[in-house]
Amino acid sequence: MEVKQRLIDVDELWELYRQNDNDALSYELIEGVLIEMSGPGGVHGRIAIRLGRFLDEFVEARGLGNVTAETGYHPAGNRYTLLIPDVAYVSYLRQPEPFPDKWIPTMPELAIEIRSSSNTLSELRDKAELYLRYGAELVWIVQPAEHSVEVWRKRADGAFTSQVLRRSDSLSGENVLPGFALDLSRVFRQARLRPA
Repeated sequence: MEVKQRLIDVDELWELYRQNDNDALSYELIEGVLIEMSGPGGVHGRIAIRLGRFLDEFVEARGLGNVTAETGYHPAGNRYTLLIPDVAYVSYLRQPEPFPDKWIPTMPELAIEIRSSSNTLSELRDKAELYLRYGAELVWIVQPAEHSVEVWRKRADGAFTSQVLRRSDSLSGENVLPGFALDLSRVFRQARLRPA
């Protein structure tokens, strides 16, 4: 006899968050199944704030949309998948109005995942494909230990492609954020605990 696991949707997950006393844990949903995530560490947080700052300054100066951090997105019409990118960009054209207090019912154009010790690269690559399958146009998988970023795209024929950029390379906003360019050396600069 097959035992079926009860699937939950984005509304039930929202209520779970509101009732949960453990702020160190968060969850994503993949086809109705809860995926537990642990809180990020120091290097992860530092890279997220750097990327978020550079993107937000670019987006705000041009009036393009919103840059978010640790915000839940689910595909329109899909109540059983919720992804929480470390940093994301969603345009004014794509986002609902008014901007929601709850989960955002669309995929961002750009999703950024930063690899932590609790993630495998394979998991993040699977997640990149999910973002792209559900409507994201560009995904960056940041690997702090390697000082590299995998840039993921979906081709016109539906196939997924990736390219690895190193510390000496520059990230491009491509057709998602035309004109955005960021030298990766600025992202992977060592964080100091106090001024020298």
